Amino acid sequence: MTKLTFINTICRGLSSFPSKVSRGQGPSHPPPLSDQLFNSAPQSGSFRLGDSTFYSLIHHYEYARNDDFASLHNVLCRMKLQSRVFIEKSLPDKAVELFHRMPHEFHCIPTVKSFNSVLNVIIQEGFYHRAFDFYNRSFNAKNTNVSPNVLTFNLLLKAMCKLGWVDRAIEVLREMSLRKCPPDVYTCCTLMDGLCKEDRIDEAVSLLDEMQTEGCFPSPVTFNVLINGLCKKGDLVRAAKLVDNIFLKGCFPNKVTYNKLIHAREDGGRRVEDAVTLMISMEERGYGVNEYVYSAIITGLFKGGKSEDAMKLWNEMMEKGCKPNNVVYSALIDGLCREGKTNEAEEVLSEMIDKGCIPNAYTYSSLMKGFFKTGNCHKAVQLWKDMAEHECIHSKVYYSVLIHGLCEVGNLSEAMMVWRHMLDKGCKPDAVAYSSMIQGLCNAGSLEEALKLFNEMLCQETESQPDVITYNILFNALCNQNSVSHAIDLLNSMLDRDPDIATCNIFLRTLREKLDPPQDGREFLDEFVIRLFKR
Repeated sequence: MTKLTFINTICRGLSSFPSKVSRGQGPSHPPPLSDQLFNSAPQSGSFRLGDSTFYSLIHHYEYARNDDFASLHNVLCRMKLQSRVFIEKSLPDKAVELFHRMPHEFHCIPTVKSFNSVLNVIIQEGFYHRAFDFYNRSFNAKNTNVSPNVLTFNLLLKAMCKLGWVDRAIEVLREMSLRKCPPDVYTCCTLMDGLCKEDRIDEAVSLLDEMQTEGCFPSPVTFNVLINGLCKKGDLVRAAKLVDNIFLKGCFPNKVTYNKLIHAREDGGRRVEDAVTLMISMEERGYGVNEYVYSAIITGLFKGGKSEDAMKLWNEMMEKGCKPNNVVYSALIDGLCREGKTNEAEEVLSEMIDKGCIPNAYTYSSLMKGFFKTGNCHKAVQLWKDMAEHECIHSKVYYSVLIHGLCEVGNLSEAMMVWRHMLDKGCKPDAVAYSSMIQGLCNAGSLEEALKLFNEMLCQETESQPDVITYNILFNALCNQNSVSHAIDLLNSMLDRDPDIATCNIFLRTLREKLDPPQDGREFLDEFVIRLFKR
């Protein structure tokens, strides 16, 4: 018998130990297992105490000793001292079992509060179908005195929306009033969020109006759900009108509201001036602007070619005492590199490090892109070599940027060096790295090697699979070498990857310039559209 088995046997045999009775006190149980045995056992054999030892003790004190909670507490404290974590793998099952045992074994009457607690556990663990089974079993049972309340319905609506059963959720909403259980603001928020995620924004807005008619007044969270849905759809005009509606209803937009609108304007390529106006409005109403808002607007200003305004906003931020973090610093470095101002970007990077902000992959990759853009590829490579001082250099982001930049300037030999270094470090290339290498090989006339790399991509994971850019690179190279039939074969194999207008232009140009006699490509386009439609 191994020592570990021996200890587990002792745990199971503890029921034979007599309990000690202190003078004037109730029974107190001996320690679950002596410290001497726990500490000396691992030293006397080539093993260490496993979780099964603790589980044996827990099982013993739970069942054999009639819920000896004092000893259970001692076991759990010992587990904590040894940095162990007790994981209950079937928490929803245990909760449901205990709920149904309450009236018979514990003589406790289940309440809607205890029911909702179990229902919430089931839903939090993602067992949405099980939640409905539990609901139906509990409320259809005979002699049940539990009636669902608004929290019960809110939990059910949450599960329905998670499953995409939005229409069924709307039906339940209608049934709530009939059951004399009027919906509250959380009910409507849950359902509006489900509608927005199904891209049914108009119905969500209508629900907001209905909610107010029924006397259920929305909160800022309610408006934020709709504003978020409208911003994701790109309908910023309606989102802005909704903000006006917030004021009319005597409610005030919060920081989350403004953040969503500002990020939507920057991400959607909208007028960045609107984002600046919103930021000013935000400050006037007493909401502090955080670093993420500043980074979004600074990025938007640089993208719009307004570098002076971006730097002005940066200086204003510093004057207001808003301490920039690595997100804002990275946004500024990226913007300066977009403008070709790599010297200024390097100064900001030095300041960033001096202030204790650690540059991330986005920071360094932006600077490397800036060096390539200004023709300083050697500085990009040197930066990559110097990165080890602040961060691990073995990131696929850095490798992808380097390989793309080197191949773009025709430095295939150094790109191959970086490629081999990446593979040696166990870093898997992504689609950008693969496509860049294929482009470099095609530009160097090594089409056969490029096709080998492409075939290797087909065997990789999703993030390394060829995309339309990869295919277009090969289409262009094959057509330039008059391998039109090979290009057509490759096109036939990629129709499930959404060809774009660049794909059509490559083949139309080839039909016009490479064939004798030239073709206008109408027949090709007709067949191409029909095949895409059939797909």
